[in-house]
Amino acid sequence: MDTEGSSGLAKSAAVKLSEMGEKTKQFGNKMKAPDHQRRIILVIVCVALLLDNMLYMVIVPIIPDYLADLELEQAEHVHIDIHQNYSINTTMSSAQAKINRDNLDVQIGVLFASKAILQLLVNPLSGTFIDRVGYDIPLLIGLTVMFFSTCIFAFAENYATLFFARSLQGLGSAFADTSGIAMIADKYTEESERSKALGIALAFISFGSLVAPPFGGILYEFAGKRVPFIVLAVVCLIDGILLLTVIKPFSNRNRDNMPVGTPIYKLMIDPYIAVVAGALTVCNIPLAFLEPTIANWMESTMHSTKWEMGLCWLPAFFPHVLGVYMTVKLAAKYPNLQWFYGALGMVIIGASSCTIPACKTFGQLIAPLCGICFGIALVDTALLPTLAFLVDVRHVSVYGSVYALADISYSVAYAMGPIVAGNIVHNYGFVQLNLGMGLVNVLYAPALLLLRNVCQMKPSYSERDNLLVDDDEPEGLYDTMKMEERRGKKKGYSSAGDCLPVVVDENGGFDPFRAQTHASVDEFSGPEYS
Repeated sequence: MDTEGSSGLAKSAAVKLSEMGEKTKQFGNKMKAPDHQRRIILVIVCVALLLDNMLYMVIVPIIPDYLADLELEQAEHVHIDIHQNYSINTTMSSAQAKINRDNLDVQIGVLFASKAILQLLVNPLSGTFIDRVGYDIPLLIGLTVMFFSTCIFAFAENYATLFFARSLQGLGSAFADTSGIAMIADKYTEESERSKALGIALAFISFGSLVAPPFGGILYEFAGKRVPFIVLAVVCLIDGILLLTVIKPFSNRNRDNMPVGTPIYKLMIDPYIAVVAGALTVCNIPLAFLEPTIANWMESTMHSTKWEMGLCWLPAFFPHVLGVYMTVKLAAKYPNLQWFYGALGMVIIGASSCTIPACKTFGQLIAPLCGICFGIALVDTALLPTLAFLVDVRHVSVYGSVYALADISYSVAYAMGPIVAGNIVHNYGFVQLNLGMGLVNVLYAPALLLLRNVCQMKPSYSERDNLLVDDDEPEGLYDTMKMEERRGKKKGYSSAGDCLPVVVDENGGFDPFRAQTHASVDEFSGPEYS
């Protein structure tokens, strides 16, 4: 009986193990499906973007106070020798306090700007690197650098170390942000899906930027400087492990046949891409310039408390998400009006910027700040997918360099903000700063009219679908490799390094730069393009 019972238990255990193995196999096959892979990639990228923007903004309530404490400690050591002479001490301490305050403001501005400045310098190189090796390895590099920069922030005890950590974060962002956005554009090839996926990513960016200050301020107040950065470092580590587990960036894949992306300098002189890049810079100037200046203005004009200054941007998260949602829905229904959504967003940003100086209370200030973030959501959500589309139809479908250019556009605004905005307020006033930013946005909006016929470029995009019609569901960058290989077979040569043609005849008559693009079309004189 005991033998029969043991045999039954063994059979039952074997059946359960077999069932578990079958379920594990089914789960593995399910995870390998393109749809699930894309969703997991979207989650990984969104977490990376969330982390980067939280790291960018979490120091806003922490660093000024922390640097002021360091400055106070140094001042106590400096003045300890002159306390015997009261008159000398009072005179020198008053002058020294003013000098120290000015130096502190400069130090804070440089520290805040250092991340964007290094990101601006590295992006041209990171974009080319991403085009050459793919998106997964640069994303892993970016997460790794961000992890170490966060750990350094947590344990830094002097200005030089904080500056190094902030600059290191800019290096990580140049790889993580660019490769992450490019990976989304690469995996989501349909325009409606791409707009939705990029909209989700933008929502995470907004959430990270607007939630980080209260998150950092609360933890700094009750748990100390290190805790906010340790929490973010742990999340960064988890995201990196997920990337290694799911995407497996170091698996053996043939990267030799990858198509060569268009160099970033050629993308810069593409008139359509240049207009989009300029719009991304201009629309982010109000946010970048207000972040370092609005707190002092609130304190001097409406006598705001610290919690009001810390939370003034938080309500703007909701209109930003609303703007992303509305633009995604409108773009799916009216894709030919992407340029209009961007132009409308810039007008809203301009009008909101001009009304900020008229606000007298905290409640009144919330409305224009929400307007600025709502307008930025319209511009970003409409124009980021447009960049990928322009690359698809006018260049090679490799997105590293074009989104490096987008990152450069953001970095220009955020590199100037902490340094330039303070000088403008000091020399001309807070009112003039806001009026100038508003005017620049309103005046730039008509430039987006140049993009009104971009949707007519779609016929030349259909070549990709025709070349891949016999294959499985598109998988982004590697579909481009297949397309290039099949084109090479049809034409009798290897075209991995050639750009997609601009089929001027199919896009007939709308391109004001027709003469410029026609020169590149002449290179493709075969029957396929005749």
